Amino acid sequence: MFPTKTDKARDELQAGQRTLSQRERALLLMADGRRSLTDFSPLFANRIEAEQAIQALVSKGYLQDAQAVAAAVAVTAPSAAPTPVPAADPIRIATSADTFDGKRSLATTRMFLFDICERMFVRRDPKFALQMRDALREARDREAMLTIAALMLSEIEKTAGAERAESLRERIDRLLPPAEIVH
Repeated sequence: MFPTKTDKARDELQAGQRTLSQRERALLLMADGRRSLTDFSPLFANRIEAEQAIQALVSKGYLQDAQAVAAAVAVTAPSAAPTPVPAADPIRIATSADTFDGKRSLATTRMFLFDICERMFVRRDPKFALQMRDALREARDREAMLTIAALMLSEIEKTAGAERAESLRERIDRLLPPAEIVH
């Protein structure tokens, strides 16, 4: 299954709409019809939990199967020619400013993620950039910040490669405050 957003999901992601949890909203942000269940699994403890969350959003009307929608469109409009997809431009970020000696904090991490969003997504995918900025404004804890970072890094890995994504992941790890130990 390759879930994609419905109009109900797009309404949920607009500013001021908050009926779903942060994790459910992250799933909606990622659901673009190109990602499969395995792409959503890193947000959850296991694949079964990811599948249950996606099915719950499908049953609530937030997601639908992109392949089923495409098949339905193909049946109703068989003569429509597919639109060619332009190749992604290579994305580069200067790393000379990556030295950071400040205090670890969520605020610092948030600002770094905003910066990545501006540099990596605004020109290439303005809609995704807007969604990421909205999600960052709402992120209030480490888990939410990591969820958004995972979404962004997933996109970066697809366009700029695994090496670039890994270097940004390491930087984010250095900026985030250490996880609290629960007794």
